[in-house]
Amino acid sequence: MDRWKGRVALVTGASVGIGAAIAKSLVQHGMKLVGCARNVKQIEKLAAECVSSGFSRTLFPYKCDLSVEDEVLSMFSWIKVQHQGIDVCINNAGLALPEPLLSGKTSGWRTMMDVNVFGLSVCTREAYQSMKERNIDDGHIININGMCGHHVLHNADLHFYTASKYAVTALTEGLRQELRQAKTHIRATAISPGLVEMELTYRLFSQNQEKAAATYKSMKGLQADDIANAVVYVLSANPHVQISDIQMRPVEQLT
Repeated sequence: MDRWKGRVALVTGASVGIGAAIAKSLVQHGMKLVGCARNVKQIEKLAAECVSSGFSRTLFPYKCDLSVEDEVLSMFSWIKVQHQGIDVCINNAGLALPEPLLSGKTSGWRTMMDVNVFGLSVCTREAYQSMKERNIDDGHIININGMCGHHVLHNADLHFYTASKYAVTALTEGLRQELRQAKTHIRATAISPGLVEMELTYRLFSQNQEKAAATYKSMKGLQADDIANAVVYVLSANPHVQISDIQMRPVEQLT
């Protein structure tokens, strides 16, 4: 990770869970980190913790709703002014709503697509343009996907969310191909975890917290730090190594 020290990374959805763990880990490895979310209070708290740990002014909170393109563009403009641009983009923000295909609300489907697909794609485009205009040839774009981006789970509440993650699988491979055609050495990677102990699950089952608790009682899920460690592994790979996808799940998880 030595070559990344002092360089700038963007982590979306950095307020809680996987995003917060990734942000903290990259700061500890010497990177400057812009962490964005709709609610930045928790990122500000994490930034204060980093300062108290000796990592002064290395985590910069930014309030941004990824479903609003103008806010995303404003964020990248701010990053350009404050930090010249980014070298690593980690598209972590994701939203899961219990909206089945046969009875789900269109508004819920649209919200998931806006964040999980369009928001990710706008960040990817702007990150590449930021790297290109500064002649950054060794940047990295990492999409936090999921095992449901490769397998359709037997859970109607998750089917539309699963479709959005299948889109992330296709987008990551499409990005890899376009980067090769552009004759750049910028790399694209997806990290696809299975069951992770995080707030998203409780949000998904907000009307049935017992169901969420039972999910974690059935097996020991992955921890947010496990995914953060995978991000560090990807970034630590030699520049000629393309890690396209990491699929990881709890040992006890069947699907």
